[in-house]
Amino acid sequence: MVGDALIDELRDSSGSREFVGGAALNVAVGLALLGEDVTLVAMLGEDDAATRIRSYLRDYGVHLVESPSALGTSRATSDRTDGEPRYEFNEAARRRGIRFDEATRAALDDADLVVVSCFPFDDAVQYAALVEAIAEPERRVIVDGNPRAGMLADRDAFLTNFADFTSRTVLAKVGDEDAALLLGDTLDAFVDRLRHTPSGRSAILATAGRDGATVHDGPTEVHAGIVDLPGSIVDTMGAGDATLSAVVHHIAQQGVPQTAGTWTAALHDAMTIAAATVRHEGALLRVPRPELAFPS
Repeated sequence: MVGDALIDELRDSSGSREFVGGAALNVAVGLALLGEDVTLVAMLGEDDAATRIRSYLRDYGVHLVESPSALGTSRATSDRTDGEPRYEFNEAARRRGIRFDEATRAALDDADLVVVSCFPFDDAVQYAALVEAIAEPERRVIVDGNPRAGMLADRDAFLTNFADFTSRTVLAKVGDEDAALLLGDTLDAFVDRLRHTPSGRSAILATAGRDGATVHDGPTEVHAGIVDLPGSIVDTMGAGDATLSAVVHHIAQQGVPQTAGTWTAALHDAMTIAAATVRHEGALLRVPRPELAFPS
């Protein structure tokens, strides 16, 4: 995993609570919970937040390759005191970056799959370094742009570089909120744009909240709706990351699906895991049935 690690502060009418989070960290921990051997490459400072994140990753068996941050560890604040969430990010999060040093390159070279999430695609230097550091991306890279309005420095640059990177990967995940933020259009329009980029050959996993998820892979299109599980929905914060974790796990165990039937099975497991995750506070992946973690 390459991407972000941060502290999520949630404020609502009942008070304030903090969680270890970040999209890349959530996916890394989710994959570890599903039985994968995972290394996370992420930026941390030298502060109490970083100590907490390191401890959390150790607890879940995720290896960590750190990029240093002179600005401290990233923090995101979600304020829901008046119902609608408002997000703020500290300077470290807005100026996040990865140092592609020897340790990072070794981790990338050793990985069977490289998953990139919440990377600063609007930073030309960072993007060039990412592309240069990964060998054979079209055979082993999965990407989730995960743009956030409060972290974007250049929307157009992010869209251009993300679309270019998508064309180099085996799978790209996009969401309806990504489409609205980057393109100002629908999810279908965003998917269509990515599928028609030069050299575009990646499968695309398009997530649409309560409307479920759809995979577009060449002529194959497979949709899966939200799975109904017992209990009420508590927190949707980790749904997208849980979905990606489940799909990456399927690919790690069985390869990229090649038929509508295998994509259907992968999506159904992903939607089931996402449904279990949103029935708990926080973004930690949940598995409702043990057999989902180790498909035959």
